[in-house]
Amino acid sequence: MILIENTCISDDIEDQLFVCDLEKCKGACCVEGDSGAPLDEEECAILDEIYPQVAPYLTEAGKAVIAQEGTYTKDWEGDFVTPVIDGKECAYALYDERGILKCGIEQAYNDGKIAYKKPISCHLYPIRITKYEQYHALNYDRWSICSPACELGSHLGVPVYKFLKEPLTRAYGPEWYQQLTQEIDERNAAKNNS
Repeated sequence: MILIENTCISDDIEDQLFVCDLEKCKGACCVEGDSGAPLDEEECAILDEIYPQVAPYLTEAGKAVIAQEGTYTKDWEGDFVTPVIDGKECAYALYDERGILKCGIEQAYNDGKIAYKKPISCHLYPIRITKYEQYHALNYDRWSICSPACELGSHLGVPVYKFLKEPLTRAYGPEWYQQLTQEIDERNAAKNNS
């Protein structure tokens, strides 16, 4: 376990090898699960604000669900999440020509229409953050749909914290990420010297 500022980072984030392999998983994390993508409260207001720019990227089914439920909703635990279509894919998801699910929010961002990339929970996956009063717990979420990502990460030798450098930096800042990599480097050096 690594402690940095108000974060508690599980060892899996250092040790687990992971690189998304969309050709194999087809973006299954946008479909599977028991509810939509977790949202921070401030992200709900952002989704309301950017929806007019995002809507042209979405499927008719996605737009219909958002028209009915709103740009965000609450799950069975009372947490804010993205709406889903018929209990399956996220309302913001769309299929590309290869049958891979992509994020309509991210497509709008990539086209320069908005400044918000996508919900941080999506950007950080497979890291899940649990927010407690005094600290955030960062854990690696093991899920069978990510087996291809584990295989590719192992083949390339890329640990999850390096694969997720951009969203970790987005969530906690460059100094935090630098401290994380320094801590991991020091731990690895100590292991190699023992």
